[in-house]
Amino acid sequence: MRRLPSLFVSHGSPMMALEPSPARDFLAGLGSRLPRPRAILIVSAHHDAAYQGGRATVTASPAPPTIHDFGGFPDELFAMRYAAPGDPALAARVVELLAGHGLAVTADPARGLDHGAWVPLSLIYAEADIPVVQLSIHSNASPEWHFALGQALAPLADEGVLIIGSGSITHNLRALFSARLPIDAPAPAWVTDFTGWVADRMAAGAVDDLLHAVERAPHGRDNHPTPDHILPLFAAMGAGGAAFEAERLHHSVTYGLLAMDVYAFGGK
Repeated sequence: MRRLPSLFVSHGSPMMALEPSPARDFLAGLGSRLPRPRAILIVSAHHDAAYQGGRATVTASPAPPTIHDFGGFPDELFAMRYAAPGDPALAARVVELLAGHGLAVTADPARGLDHGAWVPLSLIYAEADIPVVQLSIHSNASPEWHFALGQALAPLADEGVLIIGSGSITHNLRALFSARLPIDAPAPAWVTDFTGWVADRMAAGAVDDLLHAVERAPHGRDNHPTPDHILPLFAAMGAGGAAFEAERLHHSVTYGLLAMDVYAFGGK
């Protein structure tokens, strides 16, 4: 079986599930470009151990429910369901792999899939016929911790599991809500300078710079006033394998301030 790449997906607004955009069009065609996985492990920015008493968890339900963890959106969005099966055996394998690297995580048989998981997956694999397991980030842990998390999970790519980090390459909600730009507004320099720097560092294989992008990149803290949406990137980077290989698969911007970059790591 061919080794699968790991992916980082910018999931943007929940409205991506309904509104036309370049990012939506790209994700809707992405699944057909990838070898079909037997299962998916997705690390979502909206599943945060810091808000669970520090307890990192992986979903272990055989039928994870769809979580509508947002407000103020159309009823059509709340009516959506992503009824992919779970995979308790994969959840147990995740616990085993992470424990072997000294990273504590427990299986949660009740937790479902939040919008950081089901919104992009509803586009990438619209049939919802591939088992999905979701793993939490830990926003009180370091970028290096998340990179190590990905490294510990890397063997899954040889076992037919597609590992996806789902966050956002830029994520300043205060600026987004203040600006209220149209969906097709151009990005300001403080967004493009940051995403351009990340793309350059990816091409150079500068892992340490990337792990400290918030401190080192231009306008890093403007784009990530909180770390939650960039941490899944580091997990995806680590999961790509020992030799760092990054490819920027997509770049666009929605609402001017949400860059929708998608990256692939390894898999060659």
